[in-house]
Amino acid sequence: MNISSRFAVAIHILSLLEVNKAGTNTSEFIAGSVNTNPVVIRRITGMLSRAGFVEVKPGVAGAKLLRPVSEITLLDIYQAVNVVEEDALFSVHDAPNPDCPVGRNIQASIMPLFSSAQKAMENVLKQVKLQDVVYDLSK
Repeated sequence: MNISSRFAVAIHILSLLEVNKAGTNTSEFIAGSVNTNPVVIRRITGMLSRAGFVEVKPGVAGAKLLRPVSEITLLDIYQAVNVVEEDALFSVHDAPNPDCPVGRNIQASIMPLFSSAQKAMENVLKQVKLQDVVYDLSK
C-alpha cells in the first residue's frame, strides 16, 4: 500500500505555481504538466486552497500561491491533502487470532513501532521547504 499520490501531485501543483507564477495556471494547464484529469487538479487545488496555500477565484482562470515557498514545508502539504491521519500511516490486520500467542499480542507489539516510524517521516518532511524542491527543479 502506498501513501496517496495526492501528496506528490500537491507538491507538483505548488511547484508549478511557483515556477510559472507569471503565467496563467488553469486546471487544464496544471493537469497537462501532471498528466492527469483537470478534475483531479481541481480537487487537490481545493484542498490546498482550504489550507491557505493557493488562491483560486471562481470565474477567473488560474490559481496562484498565497504564501512564499520558503514558508511551506512538505509536512504542511502532506497534512493539507489528508494523506493519512495521525498514527494511521501503517495499518494492522483487524482480527488476528486471540487464541494464538502471536495473534493475541502482535498489534500491541508493532503499533508503537509504526507510530514512531510515522513521526520520524513527518519530522523529515517538516525540515524540507517547498523552496528546496523548486530549487532542485531548476538545476
